[in-house]
Amino acid sequence: MTMLSFAIETARRAGALLLDGLARRRTMELKSAYEVVTEIDRDSEALIVAAIRRTFPDHAILAEEGGRVERESPFLWIIDPLDGTNNYAHGFPFFSISIALMENDTLLLGVVFDPLRNELFSAERGAGAWCNEQRLRVSETPTLASSLVSTGFPYDYATTADNNTRQFTRLQARTQGVRRAGSAALDLAYVAAGRLDAHWELRLKPWDTAAGALLVLEAGGRLSDWRGAPWNPWNDRLVASNGRIHDELIAALAE
Repeated sequence: MTMLSFAIETARRAGALLLDGLARRRTMELKSAYEVVTEIDRDSEALIVAAIRRTFPDHAILAEEGGRVERESPFLWIIDPLDGTNNYAHGFPFFSISIALMENDTLLLGVVFDPLRNELFSAERGAGAWCNEQRLRVSETPTLASSLVSTGFPYDYATTADNNTRQFTRLQARTQGVRRAGSAALDLAYVAAGRLDAHWELRLKPWDTAAGALLVLEAGGRLSDWRGAPWNPWNDRLVASNGRIHDELIAALAE
C-alpha cells in the first residue's frame, strides 16, 4: 500500500464514522471560550492516529485534538479529524477530514474528504490533484472583480480587532461574492477544483491548511502569506488562488 492510498483509505474510514455520528445525538463542548469540540472529533482522530501508528510506527503525528506523537523522523502526518466542527455539531452539511504528510519541510501528499458528497480530493507532489477520478485545475478567472472567493474568521472575532471583518467588507464589494462556509480544508479543495477563485484567512493552524494547500499547488494555483511572501503550514495567514487574481487580492488585503 502506498502512503497516498493509505491516507485515502483512512480518510474514508473516518468519513464513515462522521456520517454515522450525524444520525446520533451530538454533544458539544467548548475547548476554549469560543471553540467547539465534539466526541466525534476525538473518535475520528483516534481512528486516524491508530491507523498511522500501526502502519507507519516510526512517523511523527500532529493532530488538532492533541493526538501528537513525537518521533525522530523526517515524516510528519498532519491531521484534522473534523474540519468544520461547528457545522457538524449543528448539522450544517459542510465539513471534511484533512490528512497531509510532510517529509522535512516538503508536503508530499494531501487528502481532503467530504463524506456527505463522497468527494475525495487528493494530491501527491508532482502528480497533480484529483477529485475521485477527475483531474483538477484551478479556474481561469482573470480579475478580482469577476471572481468568487472564500474566507473564514477566527473563533474569537468578537473580542479581537484583528478579525478579518474589514478585509471581508472590502473584498465583498470588489468581487462577485465572498463565501464563508466554515471548513478551510474544503475551501482550499474548491480553489483547486476551480469552484472558487481564491481563499484567504488568518489565524490558521497546520491541520487546517496542509492538505488543501498541496491540492491548490498541484492544480496549478498559487500560495503566499498576506504580503505575498512564501507560505508554509506554520504561517497563520494564507492566500490561495488560481494565480491570475493573486496580486490583486494581496493588494486589496494590504489597503
